[in-house]
Amino acid sequence: MVLVDGQGLPLGVRLESASPAEVKLAEATLEEVRVPRPKDRLRQKPKRVIADAGYDSDPLRERLKRRAIELIAPYRKNNKRKRYYNGRKMRPYKRRWIVERTNAWFGQFRRLLVHHEHLLSTYYAFFYLACLWITLRKCL
Repeated sequence: MVLVDGQGLPLGVRLESASPAEVKLAEATLEEVRVPRPKDRLRQKPKRVIADAGYDSDPLRERLKRRAIELIAPYRKNNKRKRYYNGRKMRPYKRRWIVERTNAWFGQFRRLLVHHEHLLSTYYAFFYLACLWITLRKCL
């Protein structure tokens, strides 16, 4: 799971097996984020998180709300308690393509797609190298 900024640069990365749901990994991924600020304090909390419908969970919305983080994710079709669905609240969701573009950038690294590595630590290393490469390529 990757958390990116407005330009698609990876900020937080959490690698797990394929079995846990995305909702359970969301908060652990948010804890990985450390963004430097001008006053020598690291920012750990974004103002809002834009996610797809896989993150639609009332408990997750409540936990993020307690941390003053706004979750912008469309409701699933089977959700009975749709509290909001006006266009103004969902307008930032149109920028979701930035995350999908970053995932496509990871797809350029064949070693990550095919998963040749037997050791998970080696896969982590190649994944972090891919993050570094994407960041350097975008910044230069």
